[in-house]
Amino acid sequence: MIARAFAPASVANVAVGFDILGHAIAGVGDTVSVRRIDEPLVRIEAIRGSEVPLPLEAAGNTAGAALLSLRAGLGLDFGFAVEIDKGIPFGSGMGGSAASCVAALVAANALLDAPLPREALYPFALDGEAVASGGRHGDNVGPLLLGGLALCTADRLLPIPVPASWHSLLVHPHAVLETRRARQALQGSYALAEFVAQSANLALVLSGCHRSDAGLVRAGLRDVLVEPRRAGLIAGFGAARDAALSAQAMGAGISGAGPSVFAWFEDADLARAAATPVQAAFADAGFDSDAWVSPLDAPGARLC
Repeated sequence: MIARAFAPASVANVAVGFDILGHAIAGVGDTVSVRRIDEPLVRIEAIRGSEVPLPLEAAGNTAGAALLSLRAGLGLDFGFAVEIDKGIPFGSGMGGSAASCVAALVAANALLDAPLPREALYPFALDGEAVASGGRHGDNVGPLLLGGLALCTADRLLPIPVPASWHSLLVHPHAVLETRRARQALQGSYALAEFVAQSANLALVLSGCHRSDAGLVRAGLRDVLVEPRRAGLIAGFGAARDAALSAQAMGAGISGAGPSVFAWFEDADLARAAATPVQAAFADAGFDSDAWVSPLDAPGARLC
């Protein structure tokens, strides 16, 4: 028995929801094939399309670790053989580790005698993501399970409604910034006033999404907590963010750990038009880049 699944890229943190807010991005992603086997183990048989070597040992691979967690959690007496086709660049801030993890789970779930509801895969996805980031945060895996924009806590996964017309621009400069290095930049103390300001911004964005109020989102979609400490790791980031804002973005910031940059727009035409100046900003910093425009309510992982 074989199943195949695709999981798209994602924008994590979304400026105001560090480790708890994320959304799917249509147009790019990873594909994983899973075969049910009699041996009670998880075996990574191939990884294709990656610019850097990725772990073939199941416990050290996000897809493998997620399936090991699934086996243990359900007490399965069979195992899985896995092949991964990477479409998301390594160290891009586009949720590549999460995409492989969720695609593997969705494919393996289809091979179970009694497949689980999509939300029930969340704890296993968190275990897989922990291999890459060192923590069980759901802001990448959550939106890939649900699609669209999702609020992802340690034990809850909630869809956040957004207008169908709202779109996200994601620009990836051809540079690598590993998640662990980006997290090291966050060490140290923070002022209480910073937490208060960030909490207010998160509340404005979530309220704006629920009310379909772009004005509220514009008022809140800015990162006063994490971005100031990570911006210096991304050449051209400030100019790219400012270019998006000048092109009528509701807000812009670092996608995940970076170096990719995201921006939200009220419609697809505005998002497409903004791609040129944002990419030009990275070109001025010496980097080629790729750009994708996606609805904020983009679909999550699917069998294919």
